[in-house]
Amino acid sequence: MRKIHVIGCRPARFEEGFALLSRDLRMAQAPDGYTVELAQGDCLALSADGDGARVQWHVPVECWRALSILSQRWGETFSVTERACFETLGVMFDVSRNAVLKPETLQFFFRKMALLGFHLGMLYTEDTYEVDRYPYFGYLRGRYSQDQLRALDDYADALGIELCPCIQTLGHLNRALHWPAMEGMKDTEEVLLVDDERTQAFIRAMLESASAPYRSRRIHIGMDEAHFLGLGAYLRRHGYARPFDIMRTHLAQVSAMVRSLGLEAMMWSDMYFRLSSPTGGYYDAPDLDRAALAAAPEDITLVYWDYYHAGEEDYDRMFRLHQRFAAPTAFAGGIWTWTGPAPHYEKTLETCLPGLRQAKEHRVPLVLATAWGDNGGECCSLAALYGLAVYAQFCYTGEYDRAQTDARFRETAGADPQAFLDLTRFNRLPGVKDWSVRPVNASKFLLYQDPLVPLYQADMEGVDMAAHYRHLAADYRQYRVENPSYRLLFDFYAQLAETLADKCLVHQLAGPAVRAGDRQAVGECAALAEQVAQSMEALRRRWRELWYAVNRVYGFEILDIRLGGCAARLESAASLLLDYAAGKIDTIEPLAEDPLPYTRLPDGALKGSYAWGEIVSACKADL
Repeated sequence: MRKIHVIGCRPARFEEGFALLSRDLRMAQAPDGYTVELAQGDCLALSADGDGARVQWHVPVECWRALSILSQRWGETFSVTERACFETLGVMFDVSRNAVLKPETLQFFFRKMALLGFHLGMLYTEDTYEVDRYPYFGYLRGRYSQDQLRALDDYADALGIELCPCIQTLGHLNRALHWPAMEGMKDTEEVLLVDDERTQAFIRAMLESASAPYRSRRIHIGMDEAHFLGLGAYLRRHGYARPFDIMRTHLAQVSAMVRSLGLEAMMWSDMYFRLSSPTGGYYDAPDLDRAALAAAPEDITLVYWDYYHAGEEDYDRMFRLHQRFAAPTAFAGGIWTWTGPAPHYEKTLETCLPGLRQAKEHRVPLVLATAWGDNGGECCSLAALYGLAVYAQFCYTGEYDRAQTDARFRETAGADPQAFLDLTRFNRLPGVKDWSVRPVNASKFLLYQDPLVPLYQADMEGVDMAAHYRHLAADYRQYRVENPSYRLLFDFYAQLAETLADKCLVHQLAGPAVRAGDRQAVGECAALAEQVAQSMEALRRRWRELWYAVNRVYGFEILDIRLGGCAARLESAASLLLDYAAGKIDTIEPLAEDPLPYTRLPDGALKGSYAWGEIVSACKADL
């Protein structure tokens, strides 16, 4: 531990914050230590030489970023000045897609955020927080208690980080509305029944309960992707009304509640654009409908989210459209953690950097990095750490410099950045072309693809998937050794690559062998399928260990079912393959059929499949 002697103007709760970050900074306070003089100013400025260091901070969290830079460059003579591009840089944690982060995991992230200089943390909780008088809300889903959220808010505040809630007040409430006790407030499977007294009381209770544990007066009220609004129970009760009119009335009611509670709201902006689009899309509206412009309250910030575009002109156009609203604009980019078990950093950098450049150009005050967990929270949240370093470096330097970002990542995360960037290789297979909208998520559909009903056989024809994952397994066994602080994470990825290598060999060999009538080769596939079933079980155990270390136990039952199903199907495949090899049956019908393309587009690109139910069978999985 390096000894420092801190003097000068310290941020509020400095001693508490320093105690929390001391190990991360590798520093301890001592009267005879290296002198660090603190002062408040209009930006972050740091200089150091043999006589001591001088730190100027604008907001409290910049003090921790400066000390982290000092730790990184300990012993050097240098001077650094940084002026944040964005007034507020935040991280949104998705704790609603089965993977509910443990409080101690969130504390880990808060420390990393402080070292990087993030101002805001946001918890995306659809139904994973307590709501007074609604016991089924978040029941058996790992919801946070009021006391837990209050403690997290206090922890973040000691580090100079504002914590605020992000909830849903219209759509995205399937897990809450599926309970019989909540049936009376349901319009469709995902959407609340608006203009109903019970719904109004429920929303009021959500707003009160969600905001109560936090110091912050900010709240995100959602309002995105409310598809089929007014076309369920509302239609039966009231008859047809334009979704736009329904939403405008509903938002006015929610807005009044927000104001009465002294809160400052933000919401996703996509519904205004969808109502102005000929296709119902977000990004293809040629212009904004006048009614949409008039309907948006000027005191609710509109959050423009975009995880898909690679051209700055696309972001420039959307920012210009947003600026037509009276309401302020914020921006949310993505760290691509929703592809399956592994994130996609190539797509992350391709899309977030042009978005950040244009957010800077348009002087957007609030920028969020989102890390969604769609379809089961399969990607461990720790895998998003490099993405946080990217957003932070852009905020404080105005651009992404790979060498600088890697250096900051090594200092703040204590890991090899290449080990995180290489996670893209789980989805990036040689010779496979991505769809322009979203990348191929090979690690997910190859993991869950059925050995007897291989939907992606034609899509992956000619790709040596097994060899690719064999090389990746070797790399991650090495990364596991070289990054002991992330042993569980890289142990999981090493096992995932090993399992995929063997499983892909079954996919590559079984179908052609059956169609060729090669019973000996089919017998060899049967033995390999039995081996992969055992490997799948080893993967399940490692995944469970990682999940329980990072998340609450809730939600892993879904992965148990998915992986257990994979192992069972491999055993069934082995049995059938053995019967064919022994001449007991004449064919294996699904493997004997000529394979047809599934997600391949006319230009040869693959769309991939992002939902388990689309992968496991041509039959409907959730009947």
